[in-house]
Amino acid sequence: MSRSQVIEEIEALYKKKNPPLFNVGDTVRVQTRILEGDKERNQAFLGTVIAKKGKGLSETFTVYRTAYGSSMERVFLLHSPRIADIEVVRSGKVRKAKLYYLRGKSGKKAKIREQFNAEGTEGKAVAAPAETPSTETSHQA
Repeated sequence: MSRSQVIEEIEALYKKKNPPLFNVGDTVRVQTRILEGDKERNQAFLGTVIAKKGKGLSETFTVYRTAYGSSMERVFLLHSPRIADIEVVRSGKVRKAKLYYLRGKSGKKAKIREQFNAEGTEGKAVAAPAETPSTETSHQA
């Protein structure tokens, strides 16, 4: 076995089985597990994904948000056991892989267009309905 095969086998033990599908530009709600003493609770972080980096176990994504006049940016490990859930609130349509230009912007400058998908057609081609010939004949007088 080569070294890379051994590393891939070890990483496979710690990777999430079904990581959520989201892209740069999407608005996501990340639920993180917080330990306070002997209690555990979930804390939500809602923001726009501005970057995705890496692959395998070390894949990360950066979420940016502006709240109460201050901006904050947080980097999450995709396969971290501290992440309880990642929910896509809104899909964004962007043309860049990194949205670092959103830092410090507010209002219309920070707006991202929404990506609309038909229900149940995620990643599938939609066939056009077949035309039926009309049985009526037109009579001209």
